[in-house]
Amino acid sequence: MPDDIDLAKRALRAELRERRRIRTSTERANDEQALTSHLGALLQRTGARSIAAYLSTPDEPPTRAFLRAADAAGVRILLPISRVDGLLDWATYDGAEEDEDVLGMPTPTSELLSPLAINEVDLILVPAASVDRQGMRMGWGRGYFDKTLGSVEGCPPVYAVIFDDELVDEVPSERHDVPVDGVVTPGGITELRAS
Repeated sequence: MPDDIDLAKRALRAELRERRRIRTSTERANDEQALTSHLGALLQRTGARSIAAYLSTPDEPPTRAFLRAADAAGVRILLPISRVDGLLDWATYDGAEEDEDVLGMPTPTSELLSPLAINEVDLILVPAASVDRQGMRMGWGRGYFDKTLGSVEGCPPVYAVIFDDELVDEVPSERHDVPVDGVVTPGGITELRAS
């Protein structure tokens, strides 16, 4: 059975990667504007003054405009830096230079903080390949965020940032997969389970 789930996840991830790859520049610009607005509304709704988020890659739902706006509003932002041992270190967003971590993901160049730094945030925004209507998140297969979310003390609300068509009825899942409280898409904010 685990092999069937793994195969189903691989097939769905491949389909989602292709859909993301072929998005037009007009779609991307519209997505960025809508996501920035909805993520800002989520900040207001939750009253979060400190968040964990991430720097999006070119094919992901864009987060940079939101990060700039949140930073300008005085929100403390922590961004992940992947480690070879499967854990995430964190660094404060400063809007300055970017680097890449061991996985080639964009990261800030500010001071490196420990994996425990995430325990101090009010809201967590995570990337995802897809999320189902019960809140089950399917990532890209490395398990970094599942490990992190499973270890956060008194975990605050967690929202995945995805495109509208990536909120589906069901995703293949395994015991180690960690659900999210909601999703933010260009179409809006969707609550998926009680926080």
